[in-house]
Amino acid sequence: MTVSNPLIDSSGEAQWYFSQVKGTMEDEVNEADIISTVEFNEDGELLATGDKGGRIVIFQREQPTKSQLQQNDFNSLRTEYNVYSTFQSHEAEFDYLKSLEIEEKINKIKWLRRKNMAHFLLSTNDKTVKLWKIRERNKRAIIQSSSASSEYSHYQNHTSLMNGNITVRDDINGFIRTVSIPVVKYMDRIEVEAIPKRVFANAHTYHINSISLNSDQETFMSADDLRINLWHIEITNQSFNIVDIKPANMEELTEVITAAEFHPKECNLFVYSSSKGIIRLCDMRQSALCDSQAKIFEEREDPTTKNFFSEIISSISDVKFSHSGRYLCTRDYLHVKIWDLNMESRPVETYNVHDYLRNKLCVLYENDCIFDKFECSWSSNDDHILTGSYNNFFKSFNRNSKQELMFECSREQTKPRQQLRPKRVTSSNLSNGQANGNSSPLLNSKRNNLMNGKTNSYKDEVNVDNLDFTKKILHTSWHPKDNIIAIAATNNLYLFYNKENTNPTSSMASYISSCNSISSNSSINCFNTLSNSTFSTTPMNPESTASLQNSQNQLNQIQLNTSFYTAPSSGFTNPPNVQTQQASSQNTTMSL
Repeated sequence: MTVSNPLIDSSGEAQWYFSQVKGTMEDEVNEADIISTVEFNEDGELLATGDKGGRIVIFQREQPTKSQLQQNDFNSLRTEYNVYSTFQSHEAEFDYLKSLEIEEKINKIKWLRRKNMAHFLLSTNDKTVKLWKIRERNKRAIIQSSSASSEYSHYQNHTSLMNGNITVRDDINGFIRTVSIPVVKYMDRIEVEAIPKRVFANAHTYHINSISLNSDQETFMSADDLRINLWHIEITNQSFNIVDIKPANMEELTEVITAAEFHPKECNLFVYSSSKGIIRLCDMRQSALCDSQAKIFEEREDPTTKNFFSEIISSISDVKFSHSGRYLCTRDYLHVKIWDLNMESRPVETYNVHDYLRNKLCVLYENDCIFDKFECSWSSNDDHILTGSYNNFFKSFNRNSKQELMFECSREQTKPRQQLRPKRVTSSNLSNGQANGNSSPLLNSKRNNLMNGKTNSYKDEVNVDNLDFTKKILHTSWHPKDNIIAIAATNNLYLFYNKENTNPTSSMASYISSCNSISSNSSINCFNTLSNSTFSTTPMNPESTASLQNSQNQLNQIQLNTSFYTAPSSGFTNPPNVQTQQASSQNTTMSL
């Protein structure tokens, strides 16, 4: 049984297109320009980025023009973002008591829910959290106006207007004074200003790695390596310590806090992850200091496979609640894992991000890349997961079809509306025609096409030895409502979109939205129904007809190859009896 997905076309490939790239394209990268965080606001109309120089750049979604609305030009509708505001959030500081330099790097940005015409966001560096107000106001200018009139009652009978100046007659001294009064006028231009409203400081001994806003929109928490503090948005001189894992003797320290986040709906619940690969769910209703967690999510490691790097690569770098609040998404060095809140023993889904690097952990340890902290993002409907990798690669995982695709943020794919071509990393033996001792006829045919000079229309293969570990995608963000993703690649911000998202009036999009609630017998029947019914009533341009015919040919080719071709195993692994446990867990409520 197959359910149609708006991100997947009839040929089974995700249709991602290039929209924009922000930043310079120079080879030399300034350290202060490296993007350190990316975050959409609640409706996706604004996108904020922070860099290592302490600056925050806010982009605003492009508004459709009247001509676009009249012509129904939805292909270019609202897929681009323009610079809205830029301001300096943090400055470099020096702690003289501890002889410690505090960097201005922006670690995290969180948007508050909008309540009036202004926007509010929280930003933090290693020590200080700030609340910023972003508002628009008319540009004011002080000018000399010839239309100025004197309406002051005291001088009403003794003033006259001459060349824009006000002349005042002084009857006592017997002479006339000329007074030039400036006039303030509002101009048509609107400027955006950022105003610091609150500064939350002096509460963290160690570096802040996470901030999270509560669902009540009144409190937020900030987490460092050993403690988590709870703040009220209106109180800056007081915070409550809700988690403290610092031992009495620092030599007994075995783990640190790596990430923390509030539940999206329950204001009393939050989770935090540790460097030992453990996720703890806490309930603030139990006690003021959440030393005893409500649930512990941990996957036991096989002792036979444990090695020197096991603890390093099992450290969780990011944890995110799904929009529904039912699932948790965690990212360690090699995997993305999905946890059900009703099952702590093992994750319900596990995806391999770059398992091909397992044989290169020694090299990654020597160049410190093994300590990189990758983030993960949920799609708006919680059906897809987005995360980054090396060589400017990023991966998307389809939770329904278990399909994984890898794309590249490259300067070569910066043409407007250019479709991204999936990438594939191969090992040395695969590039020579062998894959674990077996050779696939379909892979061999593709390889022969490459050797004969023919382009590979499906996937570009990259050898694992040719990966550039200096180019990495650590920070990603998915639009909260639409299929638009923001990818931070060093000092550049890439924006990609899905075409189905920007053409809601097309017959294909209407059919796909209806298929989300109707299951079909197979993807082939779904495609035949689409081609026979939907497109017969709607005129199509030659490009769409050619694309449809190409998709039909690819589908027929897949049917011919299924008798002798076994697809390579994807990164998805499902533990035994998980489906049974999931079915039973749906009828079980979480006990806290």
